[in-house]
Amino acid sequence: MTTNGLDAGQPDVPLPAPERPVDRTTRHTSDLPDTPTRDRTIPATAWAEAPAELVALGKRFGGPRGLVEGSVSGHDPSFLRRVGPWLLWRAGPAHGGEACLWACRADDLTRSYTFRLHADGSGEGTGPSGEVRNSFRTWKEDLRDNP
Repeated sequence: MTTNGLDAGQPDVPLPAPERPVDRTTRHTSDLPDTPTRDRTIPATAWAEAPAELVALGKRFGGPRGLVEGSVSGHDPSFLRRVGPWLLWRAGPAHGGEACLWACRADDLTRSYTFRLHADGSGEGTGPSGEVRNSFRTWKEDLRDNP
């Protein structure tokens, strides 16, 4: 694998989420990376402190390919990144299917919010400000702006 020089573990060309192999290495909250992983999928079942609420989203929405059988990326919600103190996960595909984005504070796993993403690209969710957001971007900005 060639690297981009910024992070020796990151490939030059990121793999699309559905093609990333699953890395089931057990991780604690402090081990989850700050930035997106582009070469592998970190499933919720590999997170030692994963709340049952998050794991259950995989049964409903699946992993990066949804609920497609035999998917290399698995059927568990996958870790996306940190947004300030928030841990961001997605159950279901990034595009073209029903999905749910779930975020919780790294220091308080009981404080969580969800954003539903629909197959047509529309969505809705309430963030920490209490305002209903209709785009993933504004919902994520709500997380960023309300630590």
